[in-house]
Amino acid sequence: MNPVLQVKQVEKYFGRATNLTRALNQISFELQSGEFVAIMGASGSGKTTLLNCIATIDRVTSGQIIVANQDITKLKGGQLNQFRQKQIGFIFQDFNLLDTMNAFENIALALSIRNVGVKQIEEKVLKVASYLGITDILYKFPYEVSGGQKQRIAAARAIVADPAIVLADEPTGALDSRSARQLLEQFELLNERLKSTILMVTHDAFAASYTNRVLFVKDGQIFNELYRGTLSRKAFFDQIIEVVALLGGDVNDVR
Repeated sequence: MNPVLQVKQVEKYFGRATNLTRALNQISFELQSGEFVAIMGASGSGKTTLLNCIATIDRVTSGQIIVANQDITKLKGGQLNQFRQKQIGFIFQDFNLLDTMNAFENIALALSIRNVGVKQIEEKVLKVASYLGITDILYKFPYEVSGGQKQRIAAARAIVADPAIVLADEPTGALDSRSARQLLEQFELLNERLKSTILMVTHDAFAASYTNRVLFVKDGQIFNELYRGTLSRKAFFDQIIEVVALLGGDVNDVR
């Protein structure tokens, strides 16, 4: 079975020839279908740049990123737009919901763009809403719900079109601890029951402890990697904290 995501010797530079900054340094890793993986690292380590390159928000300087057997570094124009619509779901820290649409309409938007039929849209939205525990707020507008509920609406929007991979950028960053825990539990559920492949960037060791695997990035390279395996979440959390301490510069960000 081919991996859902392959990152191969990726480099990313910012700036001009006389003042270049290397954000990613020949970084390589893979994600298999159905994995829930966290990327951790200190500020400036390259983790957000990496996520943005996978999401096609940024373009790599060199190397390959292959998603669902497509080399996305070679896509342009209409092909790139189609890829984004069909293969990538993105969850932003600040929700990015449309205030003029209710929750149902925000979630359904990804399907409407793809000309999915009305009946099928309703079935898909109700299914993902039930998994995320937001069925009772589908006809409320973003200003009428809590931050945690907004993020679950955003998660439903990212997942409803069955993308190859869901990318989450600090999804708990704007949430209180209770809402963050609820969201992470829903991510676990989506991963286990729908086999959603999720790649999450986070500063938070607590959030990372919900995943199956953690990649630690330092100076644009993979510094370490942890697999949860049969460990309890508490034991996995303790291991994550140990590596965070080795990384340095990020301990105070751990909640």
